[in-house]
Amino acid sequence: MTSQPSPASDAPILLRSDSGGVATLTLNRPDQRNALSVHLICALQDEFLAIENDPTVRVVIIAANGPSFCAGHDIKEIRANPGRHNYEALFKTCSEMMLTINRLPQPVIARVHAPATAAGCQLVATCDLAVAGRSAWFATPGVNIGLFCSTPMVPISRNVGRKQTMEMLILGDKVEPDEAERWGLINKVVEDEQLDATINEMTANITSKSSLVMAIGKEAFYKQLEMDVESAYAYANKVIAQNLLARDAQEGIDAFLEKRTPKWENR
Repeated sequence: MTSQPSPASDAPILLRSDSGGVATLTLNRPDQRNALSVHLICALQDEFLAIENDPTVRVVIIAANGPSFCAGHDIKEIRANPGRHNYEALFKTCSEMMLTINRLPQPVIARVHAPATAAGCQLVATCDLAVAGRSAWFATPGVNIGLFCSTPMVPISRNVGRKQTMEMLILGDKVEPDEAERWGLINKVVEDEQLDATINEMTANITSKSSLVMAIGKEAFYKQLEMDVESAYAYANKVIAQNLLARDAQEGIDAFLEKRTPKWENR
C-alpha cells in the first residue's frame, strides 16, 4: 500500500492498495470531508499516471474515508490563495486530473458511500462507472455561495439530461441516490452493506475480460462522444476492424464458436 502525505502533517491524504488486478485509491481527508486540495489533486494525478502504464492494474476504484465521499474543492485553501492566476492554475490542474481518468486504459469505478458535492460530484460523473450506497447523495450547490459549479457542469452534462443538469446547477438542491440513478449520474444504488459486494462483482466481471479490448473500447467511447454521428461511425468502423486483428479477438471468437472459456493474452 502506498500513500501520499500531507505537506502540513504526517497524515496520508491518499491511500492506495492493490489486490487481484484492482487498484483502490482512497481519499483520506475525513476531517475536511475529503475536499480536493491542490495536494490531493496532485496525489491523485500521480497515482493515475503510475497506473496508466501498469499492466498489472486491470481496474481502478476511487473510494473515500469519513462522513463524505468528497465535498468538492477546498474553499479555505482557495480563500487563502486569491487572484486570477491562482484560481486558473487550480482549476486547470483539477481538470487535467479529471481528464486523465478518462484517458486511463483501465475502467475507473467510483465507490460512493456518502455525499458527493460540487467537484466531488464532478469526480463521480467523470468515472466510467459509479455505485452509490443509500447514505450517499449528490449536489452541485456552488450557486448557493455565489460560485456556479461550472467545472462540475462539464462531466455532469455529459451523463445527465439537460433539464436535470440545469436543475442541479441552478437550484443546488440535494439529489437522492435513487434519483441520481434514474438520471444517469450513477449506475446503481445499493444498500450500504452491499456496496463492496456489488463493486467486487463489477471488478470480477471486468478482470475476466481482455484488458487490451477494455482499453480499445474505453478510448473509442470517449473519442466518439465528441463527434457527429457520421464521423463517429467512420471512426468506430476503423476501431472495430483494428480490434479484429488483435490476438484476443481471434481467441475470443474461437472460444465462442468452440463453446469454451477464452484464454486472454492481452495482445
